[in-house]
Amino acid sequence: MNRITAYVAGSAAALPEQTAAPAVETRAPRPAPVVRDLRERSGHSPHGLVFGPHDLVVVTGLPGSGKSTLMRRAVRGVGVDSQDTRDRWDDRAPRFLPYAVYRPLVRLAHYAGLRRALRAGGGVVVHDCGTQAWVRDWLARAARRRGGALHLLLLDVTPSAALAGQRDRGRAVSRYAFLRHRRAAARLLRAVERGELPRGCASAVLLDRDAADVLRRIDFTP
Repeated sequence: MNRITAYVAGSAAALPEQTAAPAVETRAPRPAPVVRDLRERSGHSPHGLVFGPHDLVVVTGLPGSGKSTLMRRAVRGVGVDSQDTRDRWDDRAPRFLPYAVYRPLVRLAHYAGLRRALRAGGGVVVHDCGTQAWVRDWLARAARRRGGALHLLLLDVTPSAALAGQRDRGRAVSRYAFLRHRRAAARLLRAVERGELPRGCASAVLLDRDAADVLRRIDFTP
């Protein structure tokens, strides 16, 4: 039986251990999802998060909230960031070609890369904007098949801070797209604050900008 854990490195506080077994072995109820709120700690939040060896971690939040920055700085091991895929395509595409024209190909390439990473069997951190619920459903199923669990890292920043982040990176989403992301992120945040995690998620960690800036390690146990 696999032990699925998520704990805070360098801190006495820990997320409770959760035990999972394949559905064919038991139909006992799964442990209740765990929500850990690291917001409003003025930078005194943990420096590391460590998950089980076969777990999947989804980093979600508004465009411009700092997901890619956090992943580049903190992820140890495999990280699959849709922004990296777009950057590679942007570098190769003619400058006159609008992104909307080749966006479907970027998404296809991103999900193909994610599928390859999942097939490898180890822990994976995935960038997600929170508007595609089917992606989390897919990841939850993949985590169960590999004997792991799905965890959510939710960046809670204000819309104005997210827009400023888009300006800083020199790339903004359309007003329509941002409103769509904003509504989806708000729904997800309210649900997680009530302890209602997306289907298949074993735990969620809430981060504000200070907590995200302090976080230096997202890793998996051997």
